[in-house]
Amino acid sequence: MKVSKEQTTLNREGILDAAARLYRQQGFKGIGVADITRAAGLTHGGLYRHFKSKEDLAAQACARSFDWTLAQLASSGPQLDFTPASVAANYLTAAHRDAPGRGCPVAALATDVGREGGEVADAFVAGVRRYLAEFTRHRPDGSIAHPPTPADRARAIELVTQLVGALVLARATASSDTALSDEILDTVAQGIAQRDWDAQTPPHRPVTKRSRR
Repeated sequence: MKVSKEQTTLNREGILDAAARLYRQQGFKGIGVADITRAAGLTHGGLYRHFKSKEDLAAQACARSFDWTLAQLASSGPQLDFTPASVAANYLTAAHRDAPGRGCPVAALATDVGREGGEVADAFVAGVRRYLAEFTRHRPDGSIAHPPTPADRARAIELVTQLVGALVLARATASSDTALSDEILDTVAQGIAQRDWDAQTPPHRPVTKRSRR
């Protein structure tokens, strides 16, 4: 039986959604194509009618993960509390730590992407740039930067890397020492909340390339 165009589109979207969730949950090497298509309610053979390769699927799933996250931020509208304290309180939680498949793609995929390269790395970098751009627009006092300054950009990078680093470390320690994992989340969230983010960020030093040995 011939599959309609509408059903073909739904099948492709189902695979992509399943992959975006499962890759964040188990990593690029931790999940197979058969597992993804099964989660989407399809057969293994159908995947390559929609994607050129597993790498193509992984890259598009990575991009989809960022689409979801950024759409959630945008859907909150002007009333979104983007202050560092509020962001940290919502991001650095046990619930977020324990559900990587539904959480931030930066923290969930960063370690794996460093080993992947190619299309997947390109998709991840594009997502991180979009993520940072969103944080750069929102200043700690609740205003929107028009246009953002270098200080806004530096502040956004500092905040995002603190959030992501804390979440990654909390996840890495959770199974063996939940108390330590919780302590990491709470300590970093409190540190972000107590910092004076409205103060002018120090001038950014130019980055120099280091030679590889």
